[in-house]
Amino acid sequence: MHTDECATERWTDLAQSGAVFARRVTPGTRRNAIKRDGTTICVSVTAPPELGKMNIVVATVSSQATGLTKSRLTLIRGATSRDKAFQSDQV
Repeated sequence: MHTDECATERWTDLAQSGAVFARRVTPGTRRNAIKRDGTTICVSVTAPPELGKMNIVVATVSSQATGLTKSRLTLIRGATSRDKAFQSDQV
């Protein structure tokens, strides 16, 4: 699913307050995309894995998919890893 499509298909089950969800990130791809395969969420981003650029793009793509604003998503694990965990703050 491309980020443009995230606006029409919301993953509202992830938008619940306190929900923690893991992401597997692939940096340096041709376009930003997100897909869900069962309990696994894979995010592909164009940003390189340097200086936190990738984390910002992952938060943006994730916020579009869940319908939350970026300020409601907190990176709780994986700041320097491809495996990241975000928590949704109060909705």
